[in-house]
Amino acid sequence: MTRLSLLDLVPVRQGSDVRTALTEAADLARTAETLGYSRYWTAEHHGMAGIASAATAVVLAHVGAATSTIRIGAGGIMLPNHAPLAIAEQFGTLAALFPGRVDLGLGRAPGSDQRVAQAMRRALTGGADQFPRDVMELQAYFAGDDRLGFTATPGAGADVPLWILGSSLYGAQLAAVLGLPYAFASHFAPDALDAALAVYRRDFKPSEQLDRPYAMAGFNVFAADTREEAELLASSMMQSFVALRTGTPGKLPPPVRDYRASLPPQAQAMLANVLACSAIGTRQDVARDLAAFIARTGVDEVMVSGAMFDPDARKRSIVIAMDAAESLVRPQPVLA
Repeated sequence: MTRLSLLDLVPVRQGSDVRTALTEAADLARTAETLGYSRYWTAEHHGMAGIASAATAVVLAHVGAATSTIRIGAGGIMLPNHAPLAIAEQFGTLAALFPGRVDLGLGRAPGSDQRVAQAMRRALTGGADQFPRDVMELQAYFAGDDRLGFTATPGAGADVPLWILGSSLYGAQLAAVLGLPYAFASHFAPDALDAALAVYRRDFKPSEQLDRPYAMAGFNVFAADTREEAELLASSMMQSFVALRTGTPGKLPPPVRDYRASLPPQAQAMLANVLACSAIGTRQDVARDLAAFIARTGVDEVMVSGAMFDPDARKRSIVIAMDAAESLVRPQPVLA
């Protein structure tokens, strides 16, 4: 079967707090580990009241301590926000704590706005344009390259596979040139998915890390025992998308019945685009839509996303998603 992994942005629910969100993240990761998910990833976002994963490496240490076998990783670290040395040290530390379990996905978006970028003390001019150089500098720290003049400790020699993340052709081209695995953010930005995968596979050059292309893509799953319940559960994330697009982001709201139908046509069209790579429904619905997504993309791995207001419903959803995936085909080796 095509491997399933899990993306969790550590949502902070309305009426709740960051401490609770972190407790729920560890619980979700333990559930995913028990079910056989290959990875638990979280991502760097800043200045957002509804997302508690800003200090990504710290969150991963928390989740790593709560689990024992599932790979943990960043999906991703927004490298223009950071000195590569700091990231090498952070993820070198994680690799020492959880050997053989740590991934590092790298993105070039800020994960914030310019005010937050300024507050992080990183230069705004040329930040994203320096992304390829920063990736190679990070590789040099992990490799213990003598030309650096010093050794990143922790960091040098750490077993931390790098991934390139993206939602456009840029990331696909860079991943191909560097011979790195590639993850596409189709769970919220699906438009360039097919073109990016084609570019990545066409231009891939083998590297010390990887001898053939390895692609993963995001896919939302809102699964329940009935389609009506699944649509209700999905409405929390739908509200968050609408709030984000209208400049009013906040904590994850409770579900609203018939929410999508209550929206004006423009908002409905926006949601239809954002959620184009999604399955909302029962096990049978998820199996059908997941099979179609895998057949369309040929990805080696699917990163399941989908925030829900009820933590137990989220756990139930990933149970159904794995059951649906296991009904499709036999397993393949996971990329370390």
